[in-house]
Amino acid sequence: MTTAAVVMMIVAMVTVWGGLIAATVNLARHPELADAEPDPPVEL
Repeated sequence: MTTAAVVMMIVAMVTVWGGLIAATVNLARHPELADAEPDPPVEL
């Protein structure tokens, strides 16, 4: 592999893995409300 190919491979890997890590951290800090338990039904 040429030097340019190795550099582009590293850039692509950092982009993919960095995005995965950033998404995981973001979801851990701010969980989606839809994943929480639903509100209990209101009795009329």
